[in-house]
Amino acid sequence: MIPFNKPYLVGNELTYIDEANRLGQLAGDGHYTKQCHKWLETNLGCKKALLTHSCTAALEMAAILADIQPGDEVIMPSFTFVSTANAFVLRGGVPVFVDIRPDTLNIDESLIESAITPKTKAIVPVHYAGVPCEMDTIMDIAARHNLLVIEDAAQGIMSTYKGRQLGTIGDLGCLSFHETKNIISGEGGALLINRNELIERAEIIREKGTNRSQFFRGQVDKYRWVDIGSSYLPGELVAAFLLAQLEQAEQITQKRLQIWHSYHHAFECHESTGKIRRPLLPDQCTHNAHMYYLLLQDLASRSTFIHDMKSAGILTVFHYIPLHSSPAGIKYGRTGSHMENTDHISDRLVRLPLWIGLDELQQSIIKTTRTVLQ
Repeated sequence: MIPFNKPYLVGNELTYIDEANRLGQLAGDGHYTKQCHKWLETNLGCKKALLTHSCTAALEMAAILADIQPGDEVIMPSFTFVSTANAFVLRGGVPVFVDIRPDTLNIDESLIESAITPKTKAIVPVHYAGVPCEMDTIMDIAARHNLLVIEDAAQGIMSTYKGRQLGTIGDLGCLSFHETKNIISGEGGALLINRNELIERAEIIREKGTNRSQFFRGQVDKYRWVDIGSSYLPGELVAAFLLAQLEQAEQITQKRLQIWHSYHHAFECHESTGKIRRPLLPDQCTHNAHMYYLLLQDLASRSTFIHDMKSAGILTVFHYIPLHSSPAGIKYGRTGSHMENTDHISDRLVRLPLWIGLDELQQSIIKTTRTVLQ
């Protein structure tokens, strides 16, 4: 069976893990964590980066920094992972789901403003498949209504919107380094902070609500419990593995793009017959080839496709079940627009295997996919 995803090493992961062990600090915020912070700040352009044990943790930190209180509303797409909503529900917030665009599968920026109420506190655009949302419009809406913008860039590292890295455009950005992402550490994430006034509190929240970071910088004589928070740090072994991946981020991205473009070229003829639709990329945007998906004609077609591909030894998968129609989504959130595109696309989308090292296996996937689509 050709798997949908396969974790990979790029060179120095095990060497750095061994060195982290030799240095004698396996808890967080050691040498390798600091090197990862430096890489993210330098290469992405955020004001401050803080590693977390997951993107979920980064989103939870963002919800605290946004001062979400019971009843506060947060606008987001329904076509996203549960953590996008959960982070705010944990603070008593109410997810307000709006529909996605049929082209990029990102939040439809034209529906956001009509979903705003006096209770709205933030907008959370999700950059699906590493393809940028329409951030100029979203930032303009947020500025006019005094709202925070928290980018869920879990899939977006190394993608850009008009030359700016995803996660660095809003007030806060959240990255994932889960093993299914482009840059991996097994589990892992990062909070990108783009406003100076949020940095100090972010450090405190991440350190269980203490001013421990200030203590180690010599800014206070001892550290105390000063705010709410939790243990959001990853260990040094995770950071050591991650640094090796970050150092090869450009090479990883280029290899993934080669695979993505091979798929894209191979299925052009099938799109012209109307059997499928391929991914679309907006002008002035770059993407990181996080995934390659096909949109089939309907749910029955997708179910048959997944079954036939599996029978041929290739694992293909669908993606999100919409949050707005999920049990917890109905209980904790509400819709702020129609959900026509979300419902229709979630029934049709299927993802093909895409991982570093696919190499000659990709031709087998393409050949089988063409046969199944006939």
